[in-house]
Amino acid sequence: MVIAKNIHKYYGGTEVLKGVNLTINKGEIVAIVGPSGAGKTTLLQILGTLDKPSKKGDFILEINGINLQNLNDKMIAAIRNEHIGYIFQFHQLLPEFSALENICIPAFIGKKDRKETEQKAKELLKFLGLEGRMKHKPSELSGGEQQRVAVARALINNPSIILADEPSGNLDSSSAESLHKL
Repeated sequence: MVIAKNIHKYYGGTEVLKGVNLTINKGEIVAIVGPSGAGKTTLLQILGTLDKPSKKGDFILEINGINLQNLNDKMIAAIRNEHIGYIFQFHQLLPEFSALENICIPAFIGKKDRKETEQKAKELLKFLGLEGRMKHKPSELSGGEQQRVAVARALINNPSIILADEPSGNLDSSSAESLHKL
């Protein structure tokens, strides 16, 4: 499912990731823990193809058996859209779009059927207790509601991999429990 070998990341002269090796199998749930500034988000962004390791040539990054090393940015974006759902620590919702529209964007990028996508998005919103908020823009939603919209957005394409950067940090205990069930 996910294989990462010898992953390094530098910011200026600071090495944040120092040769990380990680294998995650299908169905496995993995938590990456550590103090603030340890590189958890950086590692998730590399695993999620949102960033690239610093060292070229001597690392391996595979997603569902696809080696990403020699792929161009457009190919990597297509793989990310199809295989990975990413839940950002701070929502990253687009302010000009409604909750429903924000959820649907990845599916529309993947050229999925509009009617089926919107129906699935509505089902996700209902499951997350937000069916009455689908037309609201992010500025009209609480932090917890925004996070639940971000979770639904990550799930809309039925990805085989979910990467979540502190997904329940802004949620009350009931909403966090619903998220974990989902």
